[in-house]
Amino acid sequence: MRWIALAMAGALCLGGSPARAEWMQASSEHFVIYTDDNERDLRRFSEQLERYHSALAFLTHSQFPPPSPSNRVTVYIVRSEAAVRDLYGQNAQYIGGFYISRAGGSLAIIPHVNSGTGKADFSMIVLLHEYAHHFMNSASSRWMPRWLSEGGAEFFATSSFEADGTVLIGRAAQHRAGELFFEEDMKVSALLDPPPEKPGRRSYDAFYGKSWLLYHYLTFEPTRSEQLPNYLSLLAKGKSQRDAALEAFGDFAKLDKELDRYLMRRRMSALRLTPDMLKVGPIELRKLSPGEAAMMRVRIRSRRGVDEAQAKALVVEARAIAARFPKDPEVLSALAEAEFDAGNDKEAIAAADKALALDPGQVNAYVQKGYALFHMAEDAEDKAAAYKRARAPFIALNRRENDHPLPLKYFYLSFAEQGLEPTPLAIDGLARAVDVARFDLELRMMLATTLIHAKRPKEARFALEPIAYNPHGGSLADSARKMLDRLDKQPGWDGSDMAEVVAARDGEDSGQSDDGQP
Repeated sequence: MRWIALAMAGALCLGGSPARAEWMQASSEHFVIYTDDNERDLRRFSEQLERYHSALAFLTHSQFPPPSPSNRVTVYIVRSEAAVRDLYGQNAQYIGGFYISRAGGSLAIIPHVNSGTGKADFSMIVLLHEYAHHFMNSASSRWMPRWLSEGGAEFFATSSFEADGTVLIGRAAQHRAGELFFEEDMKVSALLDPPPEKPGRRSYDAFYGKSWLLYHYLTFEPTRSEQLPNYLSLLAKGKSQRDAALEAFGDFAKLDKELDRYLMRRRMSALRLTPDMLKVGPIELRKLSPGEAAMMRVRIRSRRGVDEAQAKALVVEARAIAARFPKDPEVLSALAEAEFDAGNDKEAIAAADKALALDPGQVNAYVQKGYALFHMAEDAEDKAAAYKRARAPFIALNRRENDHPLPLKYFYLSFAEQGLEPTPLAIDGLARAVDVARFDLELRMMLATTLIHAKRPKEARFALEPIAYNPHGGSLADSARKMLDRLDKQPGWDGSDMAEVVAARDGEDSGQSDDGQP
């Protein structure tokens, strides 16, 4: 999961809020947006996000199929910072909003965005920053250094949108001016040849600002126009970060001086993409039904994730709304999710079945029913029969939405959770799930461990590297680096002692010599 700082939403405060405009949904090729704003602003915002996606694809020469409908990014727009912080949970005092990358359920929660001025306010900047990460992770499975990942996201995040459909990319990152001018300077060498990270929280510095500055300079400086592509090529060939940077960019001290001069320029270049360069597909708007609108607070809270106490309280609210709207399939699907979160498997299945009887297209009803059946199968006496039943909702969903990643994932888990060796078809399905949801690090880790157990080290490395070098990977990235290190020492490693390898402290060899012998 990736978390970021944004600003969020009063309509979600636990105590309620005054009535606002009707809740609406905008559905486009890459986004689903929910807001209780007016139709004009919602359409404009949706168009801007689609133009942004098209601009990313144009500039990065990335061509990949549109996501499965359920694999689009869902954006929930609410109004006050208090609600965002309430949804975020602990340590939220500086949070303005957040993004979660999740197979079949990536979402962003942001405050109202002023889309009418064309210039991105801070809420929009953070959303664009995180979508740049989402896009890059979807476009390629190659890892990239942290400075490049964050500098590129900052470069794209300052985009602005003109009334005629033109998009300006690479505008000056004014929101980073404070750290660039007043925080402790970060040398180029610290970006391009970073020291090992120490445990604990990083102190605030100019990392994001300096990464943006370097990315911007390498993009627009004519004398260095081929250096960034060359750097990426060298990394892809296996060069270390330091060696690739020295070969591509030359002396670090000289580059530092050039960046200092570049920062003091009064004007900076930007890329201007006119409407004829961008492709924006149809955008469909609809008003939510009264039941859907009443359930939005429950829905957003559920999708964000709840703990046990929150789940117990939320299901009471969900049941009360469902009692008022017993024939609304969207309401019943949301009820099924709330029931499952509260640990009520049978009730979740009953609500999902009611939703599907009214509307067989209710994707979330298939998912929640599948979740509940899988949970029940854990304690079933006849596990083979129980997991066969648990597969059924996901198989039905797969028939409706062939590239939804969750049916592929749970087909694999129906073997793994029984302690059975997954079939080649199940492993291929898991690999396909990762291919359509490359941004989900936990799903990718599941594939990597499976490939290690199957003694397919080359494929396992390919799955692990984006996790290991992900700037927001956290403990998952630490585990991936340890697994890569073990594969380096023992290419034939079968993962039989994976728990010990992952648990080993940094610097330990986990009890194995370089040739894999005890």
